[in-house]
Amino acid sequence: MVLGDRAAFELLYDALARPVYGAALRTLRSPAHAEEVAQEVLLEVWRTAAAYRPERGTVMTWALTIAHHRAVDRVRSVRAAVEREARVALRDGAARDSVSSPAESLLDRQGVRTALARLTGAQRESLVLAYYGGYSQSEIARLLGIPLGTVKTRMREGLRRLRDAFEEW
Repeated sequence: MVLGDRAAFELLYDALARPVYGAALRTLRSPAHAEEVAQEVLLEVWRTAAAYRPERGTVMTWALTIAHHRAVDRVRSVRAAVEREARVALRDGAARDSVSSPAESLLDRQGVRTALARLTGAQRESLVLAYYGGYSQSEIARLLGIPLGTVKTRMREGLRRLRDAFEEW
């Protein structure tokens, strides 16, 4: 890197690093993920500076928009990974249960689907993240950007509804 470029990058970093990190942290609620996103955004801004269009807004607005998009992409990526892991866990659990008859397995899966269908989307999401994703309640709160008490309530009510559904089934 040429000395002039290094000085220019330092100026860019000094001006944008904190606001970009803050925008990422508000969306992600994880300092580690926010740091990674901020680093990616600052490098992207530096590398694609020629794409900046002053008529569309300030450099700060441009960088914060990129940060928001990257943070949302990160949340979606984590959710997709958790959902994939949950599907694999369900499939692997069913494959390991070779002692049960196929009819019992089918009935069990139908019962679980029926019970899960009775939950709200928010309850189902919290329980899937906890039981299939292995996340703690605090991690779920940060990941979803909601208060810890809300996660606890969703999980408690979701478990109660699951219990009631299984008792009926």
